[in-house]
Amino acid sequence: MANNMTSLRSLLEKEKLNGINFLDWFRNLRIVLKQERKENVIEEHVPNDPGTNAPRADKDKFKKHMDDMLDVGCLMLATMTPELQKQHEDMVAYEMIQNLKEIYEGQAHQMRCQEG
Repeated sequence: MANNMTSLRSLLEKEKLNGINFLDWFRNLRIVLKQERKENVIEEHVPNDPGTNAPRADKDKFKKHMDDMLDVGCLMLATMTPELQKQHEDMVAYEMIQNLKEIYEGQAHQMRCQEG
């Protein structure tokens, strides 16, 4: 399994996100996260802390989400250009994706329409 994760992550390492390649980068990110079963981290808001009196299962679910969020955020930052890293280093994975979509998704779509 570790080899599969390494080889899939190489998809993201081939070409760092520079803005122009957002759609391709995002597609590859989703492939990697789907395989690692962490795709929910970029699709869901950060959950509320269940608190100390919450059932153990709720606490464990929250901790897993937070751990996955950290892993995914670091992966995303590591596969961005330094300029984009600086802009996003204080955000969690979900916020990064939302911000990147706002900035680049429409722009990238327009560029592809012009090319095709």
